[in-house]
Amino acid sequence: MECCSWFLLSCLLWSSLILGSHQLQSSQRQVLLQLRKHLEFPNLLEIWNDHGIDFCYISSSSQVNMSCQDNFVTELRITGDKPAKFDNSVGRVIPNQTLSENFSMDSFVVTLARLNSLRVLSLISLGLWGPLPDKIHRLSSLEYLDLSSNYLFGSVPPKISAMVKLQTLILDDNFFNDTVPNWFDSLSNLKILRLRNNQLKGPFPSSIQRINSLTYLVLSSNEISGKLPSLDALSNLHLLDLSGNHLDSKLPSMPKGLVTVVLSNNSFSGEIPHQYSQLGQLQYLDMSFNELSGTPPATIFTLPNISYLNLASNMLSGSLPDQLSCGSKLQFVDISNNSFTGRLPHCLRTESDDRVVKFDGNCLSTGLHHQRAESSCMVMPVKHKNSGGKDVGIVVGVAAGILVIVVLLAFGFLVLCRRYCPRGISEQHLLHKAVQENPAAGFPSDILNSARFISQAAKLGTQDLPACRSFALEELKEATKNFDNSTILGEGSYGKLYKGRLEDGTQVAIRCLPSSKKYSFRNLKLRLDLLAKLRHPHLVCLLGHCIDSGGQDDYRVNRVFLIFEYISNGSFHTRLYENSPGKVLDWSERLTVLIGVAKAVHFLHTGVIPGFFNNRLKTNNILLNEHGNAKLSDYGLSIISEEIVNCREGGEGFKSWQMARLEDDVYGFGFILLESLVGPSVSGRKDKLLLDELASCDSPDGRRKLISPIVLATCSQESLSIVLSITNKCICSESWSRPSFEDILWNLQYAAQIQATADGSKI
Repeated sequence: MECCSWFLLSCLLWSSLILGSHQLQSSQRQVLLQLRKHLEFPNLLEIWNDHGIDFCYISSSSQVNMSCQDNFVTELRITGDKPAKFDNSVGRVIPNQTLSENFSMDSFVVTLARLNSLRVLSLISLGLWGPLPDKIHRLSSLEYLDLSSNYLFGSVPPKISAMVKLQTLILDDNFFNDTVPNWFDSLSNLKILRLRNNQLKGPFPSSIQRINSLTYLVLSSNEISGKLPSLDALSNLHLLDLSGNHLDSKLPSMPKGLVTVVLSNNSFSGEIPHQYSQLGQLQYLDMSFNELSGTPPATIFTLPNISYLNLASNMLSGSLPDQLSCGSKLQFVDISNNSFTGRLPHCLRTESDDRVVKFDGNCLSTGLHHQRAESSCMVMPVKHKNSGGKDVGIVVGVAAGILVIVVLLAFGFLVLCRRYCPRGISEQHLLHKAVQENPAAGFPSDILNSARFISQAAKLGTQDLPACRSFALEELKEATKNFDNSTILGEGSYGKLYKGRLEDGTQVAIRCLPSSKKYSFRNLKLRLDLLAKLRHPHLVCLLGHCIDSGGQDDYRVNRVFLIFEYISNGSFHTRLYENSPGKVLDWSERLTVLIGVAKAVHFLHTGVIPGFFNNRLKTNNILLNEHGNAKLSDYGLSIISEEIVNCREGGEGFKSWQMARLEDDVYGFGFILLESLVGPSVSGRKDKLLLDELASCDSPDGRRKLISPIVLATCSQESLSIVLSITNKCICSESWSRPSFEDILWNLQYAAQIQATADGSKI
C-alpha cells in the first residue's frame, strides 16, 4: 500500500512538472504573438501564426533567429526590411518607413520585458519610432542589445545604466538627439558601444574613460563637441571611431592596443603627438579633414602594422625626411592638401602593388602636376602685440607678391599649353564629333563629353605601371603565332583569350572581342582611351589595344584586341578547391584577396567619370600574381560590349541604368564572398536551398554543414560572422537593401583586423 502511495505521488509530481513546463512555454508564446501584433504583422513573422509550431525549434534565417533554454526565450534577433533613414524629420510617422501612428514604443517595451530571460535582443530596421522608454531596463538579463536602423529619438534612457550585465550596446542609425549620456561607467562589463549616425550633442562623455572592458567605441556622425580627453586607461580598446563630429581640442594620448583609429572630419588642432609612434598594434589611422599643424612624426609611417594612413586636408607643413622608412605593411598613404615642402620621401615615391600614395595639393618638389607654388606653403610669422601698421603693410605686400607670382605662373602655363599641347583641343573636338555620330551608344553625351576627366583616385598606383599604347595587328600575330590554337587560354562571352610573347620578351594576354557594329571607329577609339586610363594596383594592367578594320578604307571596325599583362599564378577560383594543384588559401589569405578586389571595384565605381559598372564579377576573373596579390581581369568591358542598351530605354535615364549596374556588381561580389566561404563546388548551386543554409550559419552546426573545412580551421568565429553578414546582404533579393562597396570594404577590413588579432593571440 505504501508503495502504491509513493507511485501515485511520483506520477502527480511528474505530471505537474510537465504541465508547468507547457504553461511556461505557452506564456512565452503569447508574448511573441503580441510582439508580432505590435510590429503590425510583418511578413517575416508569418510563421509565428502557426499554432502547432514549437517556437524554440523554428529554423533560423537571415531575418529571424530565436534561441530558448528551459522553455524561456533567451535570444531574439529580428532584422526587418524597412528602408534606411531617408527623412531627417524626428517624432512623426513616415509612410513606408516607420510603423503606423498606432504603434506605441512604450507598450512594445512593456510586452518585450515579459521575456525576462532574454540575454540577446536585436531588432534592426523594423520601423520602430518614438522615445526609447526607461522600462527597457526591465530586461535585466540582457548582455547584447542592438536597436540600430530605426527611428528612435530623444535621449538614451538613463535606466540602461542599471543593466549591469550588458556587454554590447548598439543604437546606430537612429535619431537620438539629446546630450550624449555620461553614465556609461555603470556598465562595468561593456565591451562594444556604438551610437553612430545619430544627433547626439554635448561634450565627450568622461565616464567612458573608466570602462576598462571596452574594446570597440564608435560615436561617429553625431554633434559631439569640445575636448577629447586622454583614453590611455582603456587598455583593451581596439577600435575608436569619432569621425564626423565637432571635437576641436588637441589630440590626446591613446591606448597602445588600438588597431583602428578614425578621427576624420572634426576640428582637431595642434601637432600630432609623438606618443602615436608607440601604437605598435595600429593598422588603420585616419585623421583627415581636421586642422592639425606642424610636421607629423616620421615614425608613424614606420609603425610595424600600419597599413592605412590618411593625413589629408589638414594644415601640416615642413618636410619629411628623404630617407623616411615606410612600414612593410603600409598599403595606403594620403598626405594631400597640406603644406608639405621639399622632396617626397623615397619610400613614398616608389609605389608598388602593395602601396598607394596620394600627395596632391602640397608644395613638394616632385616635378609632378597638382603641386602649389612653394611660396603658398610658407609659414607666416606670428604677429606680436606691439606690431602696428608696418606689420600690416608687410603682410599685405607679401600677399600681393604671392598673388602676382601665381597669376604669372598661370599665364605662362596657359601659353605653353596652347603652344605645345594642341592635342587637348583636337581630342575634345573629336570627342564631341564622335558623340554626335552615335549619341545613343550607351552613355549620354554630357557624361561621355567629360569622360576624359579622371578623378584623383584614378592616379593611384600608376607610377610603376607602363603606359597604354596602340598595337599593330602584325605585332599581335607575331606574338601569338598568327593566333594559333595552341596559344588559346580560354573563351567566354567576351571572346577568345590568347597567350602571347611580345618582341621584347614580355608575356601578355590578348583578348579578342567580337566585332561591334554599334560604334564608329572614332567612338570606339574614345572608349578604348577611357578604358586605358584605368590604373589600380588590383586591376590587371591594360598594356594596349588594337582596332582591326579589316583593311577597309572606311575604318569600319572588324575586331578589337585588348592586350593585358600576363598573370601566371592562376585564379582565385582554383585556389579555393581542396585538391588545388597550388596552395589552398586559408581564411586570412582569402580575406586579403577579397579586400583587394573590393578596392578595385570601388575604384571602378567611383574613381573615374563615368564609373565602370556591370563588371561581371566572378572568382575566375580574379588572378593572383607571383606575390599572391589579387588582380581583377575583364573589368570595364561593358563600355565597349554589345550588352550596353540604350540608357534611356524605359524612360528611366542614365542614373537608373547606372544604379542597376552597380547593384549587379554588389550581387556578383556577394557570390564571390559565398564561394570563398563554402568552396566553388557548393556555391555553384546558387539555389534557394543554399541561401537558406547560409542563413542558418549563425549556429555552430549550421556552419559545420556548409562552411569549407579549411575556413573553419583557420578563422576566428567573430571574423567569420562579419563576412557571413555582409555576404547575406550582398545577395539579398531586394536590390535596394544591398550595401555599397564602401560598406563592403569596411566590413572586410574589419574582419581582417579581427582575424589578425586572433592570429596574434595564438602565437
